[in-house]
Amino acid sequence: MKPTDNEIFSSRILNYSVEKVYLAFENPDHLKNWWGPNGFSNTIHEFDLRPGGKWDLTMHGPEVGNYRNTSAFKIVIPQKLVSWRRITQPYFDMEVGFEKLSETKTNISFRMVFNTPEECAKIRKFALPKNEDNFDRLERVLENTQ
Repeated sequence: MKPTDNEIFSSRILNYSVEKVYLAFENPDHLKNWWGPNGFSNTIHEFDLRPGGKWDLTMHGPEVGNYRNTSAFKIVIPQKLVSWRRITQPYFDMEVGFEKLSETKTNISFRMVFNTPEECAKIRKFALPKNEDNFDRLERVLENTQ
């Protein structure tokens, strides 16, 4: 599916089972190690992975800056789809898809949906390369977890 002007879409095929990829997301002890661009670290204050649950974290920049992110989960279908609405700026809806391609291959996708094409355009130039950083970091975490 081709993204609209309101969407940013990124995906990567990983050489890991959907169970392992999903575990790296649903377990905050793993998630904090790969969420965000290269050089960032995370403090997860709350991670209530259920519809209506809250995800509250602070992303710590490599040189300077702490960025509070708060979201509310909308849909949680284990090993298939997790979506949330950001309740701190920038505002957008996020969908993380987990598609089982085989026993040892998973397609993970990020779909960011903004209210307007203008809001999307402001973030697009940063989000696309940063999403690739996220996938790189996720692969490193998956390599080092049992």
